[in-house]
Amino acid sequence: MAAAPGVRRSELGEALRACRGAFVGVGLMSFVINLLYLTGSIFMLEVYDRVLPSRSVPTLIGLIVIATGLYMAQGVLDLIRGRILGRIGTALDEALNARVFDTVVRLPLTLGTRSEGLQPLRDLDNIRSFLGSMGPSAFFDLPWLPLYLGICFAFHVAIGVTALVGAIVLVSLTLVTEYLSRQPARAAMGLAARRNDLAAASRRNAEVMVAMGMAARLNQRWGEANERYLAGHQNASDITGGLGAIAKVLRMMLQSAVLGVGAYLVIHQEATAGIIIAGSILSARALAPVDLAIAHWKSFVAARQSWERLNRLLEQIPERPKPHQLQAPASRLSVEGVGIAAPGDQRMIIQDVSFALTAGQGLGVIGSSGSGKSSLIRALVGVWQPFRGKVRLDGAALDQWSSDMLGRHIGYLPQDVELFSGTVAQNISRFDTSAKSEDIIAAAKEAGVHEMIIKMRDGYNTHVGEQGSALSAGQAQRVALARALYGDPFLIVLDEPNSNLDTEGDEALTRAVRAARERGAVVVVVAHRPIGIEGVDQILVVKDGRMQAFGPKEQVLAQVLQPRVAGPAPIKIVSDAGGKP
Repeated sequence: MAAAPGVRRSELGEALRACRGAFVGVGLMSFVINLLYLTGSIFMLEVYDRVLPSRSVPTLIGLIVIATGLYMAQGVLDLIRGRILGRIGTALDEALNARVFDTVVRLPLTLGTRSEGLQPLRDLDNIRSFLGSMGPSAFFDLPWLPLYLGICFAFHVAIGVTALVGAIVLVSLTLVTEYLSRQPARAAMGLAARRNDLAAASRRNAEVMVAMGMAARLNQRWGEANERYLAGHQNASDITGGLGAIAKVLRMMLQSAVLGVGAYLVIHQEATAGIIIAGSILSARALAPVDLAIAHWKSFVAARQSWERLNRLLEQIPERPKPHQLQAPASRLSVEGVGIAAPGDQRMIIQDVSFALTAGQGLGVIGSSGSGKSSLIRALVGVWQPFRGKVRLDGAALDQWSSDMLGRHIGYLPQDVELFSGTVAQNISRFDTSAKSEDIIAAAKEAGVHEMIIKMRDGYNTHVGEQGSALSAGQAQRVALARALYGDPFLIVLDEPNSNLDTEGDEALTRAVRAARERGAVVVVVAHRPIGIEGVDQILVVKDGRMQAFGPKEQVLAQVLQPRVAGPAPIKIVSDAGGKP
């Protein structure tokens, strides 16, 4: 990918430079291969100038044997060169796939809704696919074009000039292809991304689409997006395909022109008959890499755009340094003047929130919809970085931990529960391959879901399906609660954990919160209903992104729920449940 300037010190550039030994090998093979490409023209030259005049069959047989050996050597080297280039692409993927996957995971947490979804993975696939195609071979063969032109000049100046003019025309056509195809190719990529985003959103919300009669309208939107994509794709294909066809015709015309010039020279006894054929073969061979480069220009442009986009993204989201391993937190959670904005947005959602909790305490976070509760707890678990202020565990800010190490000490149940394809046991254990059965069962019992799980068809080995589709919403939420409790984490954060629970689930939730507090955990609960905060002893009231009240539960609830003196009737604080105090 040398065509992408300005990326010499990038992670992609470093990964590619690690393969420089392989590239040197490919370059040497290309040198030998291009020398072997002379076999056909020299063979024809010898046949016309030596074999036919002498009528020597042994000479003909000897030439055939030699040419066959050279052709076989050329084929083997060409095969090896292609495989090496394919393995360079694989090596690049192996070096970067973990880093790119980590970037995909961090994208929505860094850029929010402006993130590019799975595009980085597709970009890496584009680069690897291009390296494994015939495109790079054409670029390795292009530098040898002067060699063939030089031999054409050695045959005769007129043949050399004819081949040189053809080369200039085809190289100019390549530059025109680059200029004309860049913008259409970029536009087609953008339209493809928007179309894929619409398809993914429709798949996620299939139930809503069907239940509310939106399928036909969204199908129409998909049709419009697909039509725009097809038009953009067709435009890019027309440009590269049309210029490729022109290049092919010009190359055939050049070959005929060289034959014509050679015939003219033979008529005037300035060249032999063998030079006619040899010159024609050499001129065609000289311009074959240009023709091949034009044929693969579309994939080259796509790979170059992927290279630039992926390189820019990796620079924007640098690799996280490995922090020092800290002791497991065991005593205190403190929030110090925290201000929070959504990723990719400068608008503050939470401002100047400060509080502290010690081991064994439980905090209930209440407030109206849109007050910033969920944003606050995302900062508590390190999902969102505070715009200002710090969240600390035992005095250490969360950014001093790696996410893997921090995750061992945090249990998190988000508002929108997501389970991964796998078994119930795998989801509870957070896909820890070294997880012990007794630890998984202990977490399930603490969450009150052990009895529910063993009644499933395969018990803990029951597959939950993609995104937990094989479970009901209540079952998925309770399994996710067990996942949050797995490993006895110090900080447990539950965002509306009873939104899909029945009475039995509510009671199990309260018992789980109290049990976690008894073993010394800090528990933070955002709840729709009062029953969700039965197991806590502290209350934080959030209003318009600011801390309205914080303190012991009975004291704060008495303060915020007391009737106001003014007005014809008492006014009560409305919870997220839509009217329940």
